[in-house]
Amino acid sequence: MSLQRNSINLDISGKEPYRKGGSRFGGRPDIPEGFEWPRFCPGEGRSAVPLSFIAQFDCGALRQYDDDNMLPNHGVLSFFYETDSMRWGYSPSDAGCAKVFWFEDVSALSEASFPDDLPSERRYPMLHIGMQRLPSFPDPEDCYEFGLAQEGNPYSEQNTGSKLLGWPDIIQGSMALECELIARGFFLGHGWDDITEEEIAEARDHAGRWRLLFQLDMVETEDFSLMFGDCGRIYFFLPAEDLLARRFENTWLMLQCY
Repeated sequence: MSLQRNSINLDISGKEPYRKGGSRFGGRPDIPEGFEWPRFCPGEGRSAVPLSFIAQFDCGALRQYDDDNMLPNHGVLSFFYETDSMRWGYSPSDAGCAKVFWFEDVSALSEASFPDDLPSERRYPMLHIGMQRLPSFPDPEDCYEFGLAQEGNPYSEQNTGSKLLGWPDIIQGSMALECELIARGFFLGHGWDDITEEEIAEARDHAGRWRLLFQLDMVETEDFSLMFGDCGRIYFFLPAEDLLARRFENTWLMLQCY
């Protein structure tokens, strides 16, 4: 039980009316004056394209659920991801395919306009996000990776869908070590054959610093569906020291699917 982390379970469903600074999936983000919509170049010879706005969270409203005080207690936390190419996060060149912004002063925000070159299918409907506390335990894959005791592990293949904080619900394998290796400049798209055992061991010593910020499962309503790969999820990670220092520019995205 000492491995338990608090998480905030997210139920994304139903329409949500616009409220400045409010938590919501999709719609148009609230941004400060002078904000430049983030873009990503999906490949050599291609032009940079705008990221899709995924969700924003009212940090003040999150305080009642954030028992470990990991998130800011004011402002708005906004998430963007390039949902056309849907990069997996296995290469250092994927940097910039996802962005997280923390806007501290809600009074200085206003509803953004979409970039003209953002296709309509990547402009998502504004949906309500319900929240509740949920205890989170490490997946057996993380237990194995970090040498944690698995006897009596209460995880039991839990699947919580979308959430903030806690342990990730893994589909393909532990991601913390992958985040650390990629941060050190290694490409993981074709296996780890080019990485020495010494380099892996050194990275493993530091992999425990990576913490889940946001996990987003498939979003589906009567007339809208957003899926990542084959019924997959996207995960926003960053080192714990950066999370506590509010350095959200160091967030790294991973995608896993079945």
